[in-house]
Amino acid sequence: MFDFDTLTDRSGTYSMKWDVAENELPMWVADMDFPTVPAVKEALMRRVERNMYGYTLVPDEWRQAIVGWWKKRHHFEMDPQALVFCTGVVPAISSTVRKLTTVGENVLLQTPVYNIFFNSIVNNGRHVLESPLRYDGKSYSIDFEDLECKLADEQTTLMLLCNPHNPVGKIWDKETLARIGELCEKHHVTVLSDEIHCDLTDPGYEYAPFASVSETCARISVTCVAPTKTFNLAGLQTAAVYVPNPVLRHKVERGLNTDEVAEPNVFAIDAAIAAFTHGGPWLDELRAYLLENKRTVSGFLEEYLPMLSLLPSQATYLLWIDCGKLTNDTGVLADFIREKTGLYLSEGAQYGGDGNRFLRMNIACPRKRLEDGLERLERGVKLFAQK
Repeated sequence: MFDFDTLTDRSGTYSMKWDVAENELPMWVADMDFPTVPAVKEALMRRVERNMYGYTLVPDEWRQAIVGWWKKRHHFEMDPQALVFCTGVVPAISSTVRKLTTVGENVLLQTPVYNIFFNSIVNNGRHVLESPLRYDGKSYSIDFEDLECKLADEQTTLMLLCNPHNPVGKIWDKETLARIGELCEKHHVTVLSDEIHCDLTDPGYEYAPFASVSETCARISVTCVAPTKTFNLAGLQTAAVYVPNPVLRHKVERGLNTDEVAEPNVFAIDAAIAAFTHGGPWLDELRAYLLENKRTVSGFLEEYLPMLSLLPSQATYLLWIDCGKLTNDTGVLADFIREKTGLYLSEGAQYGGDGNRFLRMNIACPRKRLEDGLERLERGVKLFAQK
């Protein structure tokens, strides 16, 4: 029903992803090469045709669209009054770090993890405290002994959770999330949960919202959600923060307003309502397409690049490729591949933990483009191995 195969051309559009040299192929930043849901375009066109672009309110329709989506897609009954608009998940995270912690305190991360988390902490004078995930060569898990030790540090006041986890593609189950919540409550640590990738699970897999797992998790948490990753709307700056605890919500809301990131642009509300109201069928087809892209990559690596290992994932369109048999410095490898082939991937060290042995690859693109990327990857890796 929806076309994910047509090659799109984003040159000349000021695209951050595609502002690259001629013949380069960017497969790094989490930005899809697919047109968004037709209903979103239609909603935006209706707004454009009004020819007036003034200040915009946050209507109840916006809250109801989010509540309806989470109830239908994730079996979670949200309180609409606990939703607060924000221009983006990263602004929400940075603002919450500033509001709920003080300079010099620890913000705990489970690494390797989304690299911008580090910026939100360090740029605000807080200290990054890593609790590295355990990697057994096939999958990641939480080292709960290390996690509790780090949470027990009196300087640790906030934990930044990634659910599902970027870049390792892990969906945390309810038991794991409940245990995190219990430990954080025990040690008086607030959980800030980034759930922006929650809709991008493989067919047959579901994610559990952290706030849905228990009363404890709801009481101690701030959750960031958005339609932007799911429907490729990042440039429209539209997100939401869900805070069930009214005392915590007041603090977060005041922080967002103080930082001037709580007011929508003229297109943000219409796009979010349209996506969450009409985007279900499109998303289901997208998830199936992305799964086939994952299978394409897996089969290609097994046949042509057996020295690389693809970490199995259940969520996101970002693949975590283990290059440990080839190098423990994928920064050098990524630069080499880009120089020799034009393929632009993310090097793993920026995600902390054991990321120095990994590359991250964005496969949210038409299959023909993915195949081009894989051929470039093969060429680059084999040239690198010959050095």
